[in-house]
Amino acid sequence: MPLPANLKMLEADSLSLGFTMASNTLTGSLLRSLVASKPAGRFLELGTGTGFAKVWMLDGMDDASQLMSVENDIRAGHVAKKHLAYDPRLRLELTDGLTLLQELQGQHFDLIFADTWPGKLERPDFALNLLAQGGFYVIDDMNNRLKDKLDPVAGIPNDVLQRVPKQLRDLETMLYTRADLHCTTLDISTGIMICTKI
Repeated sequence: MPLPANLKMLEADSLSLGFTMASNTLTGSLLRSLVASKPAGRFLELGTGTGFAKVWMLDGMDDASQLMSVENDIRAGHVAKKHLAYDPRLRLELTDGLTLLQELQGQHFDLIFADTWPGKLERPDFALNLLAQGGFYVIDDMNNRLKDKLDPVAGIPNDVLQRVPKQLRDLETMLYTRADLHCTTLDISTGIMICTKI
C-alpha cells in the first residue's frame, strides 16, 4: 500500500522524542479510506500525538475537507506542527481535549477519531454529540493494548491504568446499546471500533 509522503520523517522525530503511542499503519490506512468517503468533510481527531493518524487522514482528504486535531502534550504536538502545519486543511489545537469538546458543542463532524481520554474514556457523549448523521466515530486500542501503551507513560497512576480494561468494555457496551448508532468492532490493528450515526 502507498504510504503518505512525510510518514518516515514523522516516525524519525517521534522515535527521537521517545513517543511510543502513535497509531500504526493499519489504523492509518483505515482512517484514510474512511475520510476519502466524505468529500468536503469535516473531521476531528482527539489526541494528535506526533501526527501519525493525521498524515494518513490528510492523505485521504480532498481539497475541500477540513481536519481539526487536539493534543495536550506540547512536545508531541510540536512534532506534528513541524511536519504538517503547512497544510491549510489542518487546524491543530494544543490544549485540553475536554475543554475543546465543550467549546465545539453544536457543531458537527463527519468523522471523529477518539484516540485519547477525552471523547473516549472521559465524556464520550461530548464527542458523540458532535457526530453528523452518517458520520463515523472511530476508536482504537479496544483489545486492552491501551493499558500496555500507557504503562511507560510518566504521571499516570497505576490504579488509573488498572481501570482501563473495564472502562473500554463499558464504553463498548454503551456504544452497542445506543439506538442512534450502528457499531462494529474489528479485530485488526489494536482493536478498532467504528460506529455510524443513523
